[in-house]
Amino acid sequence: MSSVTLAETIVEGQAGADWPEGWTVTQLSNVCEINPPKPPKDFLPPNAPVSFVPMSAVDADQGAIVAPQTKAFMEVRKGFTSFRNDDVIMAKITPCMENGKVAITRNLTNGVGFGSTEFHVLRPTGAVLPEYIYTFIRQESYRRAAEAEMTGSVGQKRVPPSFLEMTEFPVPPLAEQVRIVEKVTELLNEVEASRERLNRVPRILKRFRQAVLLAAGSGRLTENWRSTYEPTESAPDLYNRAQQLRAEKYASDCESALSNGRRRPADPRKSERSGKQVVDLPEFPEQWGLYPLQDLAYLVTDGTHRTPTYLDKGIAFLSVKNVRPFRIRDEDIKRISPDEHREINLRCNPATGDILYTKVGATFGYAALNRLPYPFSLFVSVALLKPVQECFVPEYAEIILNSDIVYRQAADRVSGSGTPDLHLIEIRDFRIPLPPLDEQKEIVRCVNRLFELADAIGQRVARAQERTGRLTQSILAKAFRGDLLPTEAELARREGREYEPASVLLQRIKGERNSATPSTAKRTRSNGTLASAKGKA
Repeated sequence: MSSVTLAETIVEGQAGADWPEGWTVTQLSNVCEINPPKPPKDFLPPNAPVSFVPMSAVDADQGAIVAPQTKAFMEVRKGFTSFRNDDVIMAKITPCMENGKVAITRNLTNGVGFGSTEFHVLRPTGAVLPEYIYTFIRQESYRRAAEAEMTGSVGQKRVPPSFLEMTEFPVPPLAEQVRIVEKVTELLNEVEASRERLNRVPRILKRFRQAVLLAAGSGRLTENWRSTYEPTESAPDLYNRAQQLRAEKYASDCESALSNGRRRPADPRKSERSGKQVVDLPEFPEQWGLYPLQDLAYLVTDGTHRTPTYLDKGIAFLSVKNVRPFRIRDEDIKRISPDEHREINLRCNPATGDILYTKVGATFGYAALNRLPYPFSLFVSVALLKPVQECFVPEYAEIILNSDIVYRQAADRVSGSGTPDLHLIEIRDFRIPLPPLDEQKEIVRCVNRLFELADAIGQRVARAQERTGRLTQSILAKAFRGDLLPTEAELARREGREYEPASVLLQRIKGERNSATPSTAKRTRSNGTLASAKGKA
């Protein structure tokens, strides 16, 4: 990539324009030592402790070393990358580089550190601050440019040193670098505080939805509505009607089986009860009833207990991973043959209005109403509930089965030390609060309205989070165009004083380095920090 193209890629919006007064542009290798040599063997005693930084110790989000280790100097000197205090280390290998693993090395034991061979090291020579280099490298635009220049095989691609050496690097006067770093830090801290506040909102919305479901299932959500409503059918009458409908359905199933030469189906009304004591439940309105789940459903069963043969094409086959609260995830669906589908559906035949309920694994206790427009089969990890829809509204069933009222019962009954499992006998025995039919419909309406409000807030938060992410990069881009603050040249004119342009700064540092003794050069490098630069400014 040519230097002009590289500059256009890295410093967005600056190509073809004049740089701010007092700034200059040079190659990064003119203000940094790229991958400087290791300290000599006699730099420290062999067993002297030094800091050791594996790649995992650099936190990409914080841009900092978070968990350095300590090792003996001679143990790590030969086979690892070396650095000193106030160097900038940058991951060169994919995907660590793209993820932003960059840090300034500070507080190193004995002032020396070693780390992964997959780090590039940038050591400022005095004309630029390590914080300024660090901030520049943290730009997404810079990482994109670096990614485009990577060499090597897939999975082992690395940023070559030549990319760093040839980077077109904007250099402001030293005092201006100080102000840029401080302002960027201030603004990014504000952005991060906003991001943290936004990140809390989804958890708040989750608790809000749970509170809505609990209020719905305990009758508090419709308390005011109930005070002005006179039910036409009491909960006990509704329950008795459900039993009559279940009996009629069973009689019809038996007649159909006999006429087709099949064995009479088992009577779901005589399913064995678990006999387990029900956990403490909230008090319910006196107009409501509390009944076993199986008494409110034509059938409570589960999917096939045998793993079928999966195909590239065929009938959808859902398992526990496809069911989440109030949603059937029809992404990443397995497929089976029509013959296996027909065989499985002799046990359970999912239809619109049925409820899927997860019964195995860490995600047990999720309920979703079947609204899928196509046929499918189920694995044993998912239970199927066919509610008596005339008395037990499917949308209300979905609400109550996702509420804490039922989840507490599920958690109390789940078994298995490795993989949690809910047996059908326990699911059938869940106690379900049953309001009058019109109140069930009112609960559905209220929950939908409140959930739509929560969804709208969630969408606004997601958009704000996206804008926040863009804001970080916008701040960095403005900083390196010189648009973030008044320049040092402007301030000098206002204050009637002289200042040192960056071009003069570079020449001065170059002259000092050329004439300095090794000890003086070392002292010059170690003083190129934000604190010392502020003192000079």
